[in-house]
Amino acid sequence: MEYKPSTRHLINILVMKHINTRRTIRKYKAIDVEDTLLRRLLSEASRTQTMGNLQLYSVVVTRDMEKKRQLAPAHFNQPMVTEAPVVLTICADFRRTTDWCLQRAATPGYDNFLSFINAATDALLFTQTFCNLAEEEGLGCCYLGTTVYMPQLIIDTLQLPQLVMPVATITLGWPDEEPPLSDRLDLDAFVHAETYQDYTPERIDALYQEKESLEENRHFVRINDKETLAQVFTDCRYTKKDNEAMSVTLLEALRRQGFLK
Repeated sequence: MEYKPSTRHLINILVMKHINTRRTIRKYKAIDVEDTLLRRLLSEASRTQTMGNLQLYSVVVTRDMEKKRQLAPAHFNQPMVTEAPVVLTICADFRRTTDWCLQRAATPGYDNFLSFINAATDALLFTQTFCNLAEEEGLGCCYLGTTVYMPQLIIDTLQLPQLVMPVATITLGWPDEEPPLSDRLDLDAFVHAETYQDYTPERIDALYQEKESLEENRHFVRINDKETLAQVFTDCRYTKKDNEAMSVTLLEALRRQGFLK
């Protein structure tokens, strides 16, 4: 009997092929993302994995230009925040589940750090699934890691109640650029058989040789007046001082949102 792949199997093959050529898109055409398309993608993304089938996330959709301008400083005023047709803020959300419990004679106990971790995991799984689906439609996405740097500004702008915490932001639109593919470490750099295999100096040299030899990364070293690519990250991009300061800000936001006592 001849094997005929299902439609879902064919879609999975296309997704796997696409993931090898995906690009982060920061420039968008002046074309709107139709609400019907966006809602379909959000609905499809909700089929992703979730703890206890509780869907511990919420998504705030921002299209209004003034609201995007208010959000921009929280993302260091990166241009795509205001230039993208849509900005999605994905939140770890135990507010909805807590309200449901209270209205059903159940006593919730989700005002703690473990609950935040569970909800944040749910939210990030949803985020990645949404990005994959959106890119298959031809849309471009940019994941903004800045969401957790100054969360209180996002909380205030979007009027997030307690037990709701922003964890991811996606700018979304139709691509107006085709940037080069970003480099990735080889599989052996992050896959460990049976137990974690610590890294020897020789392994580090071998695993990072290709990354460090790329001209674009050598360029980063030169323009930042550094000796190594690693110094670009430690001394310029993600410094100890900034990490510690933003950690304090993040912890304070978690306290205000009710996830830390």
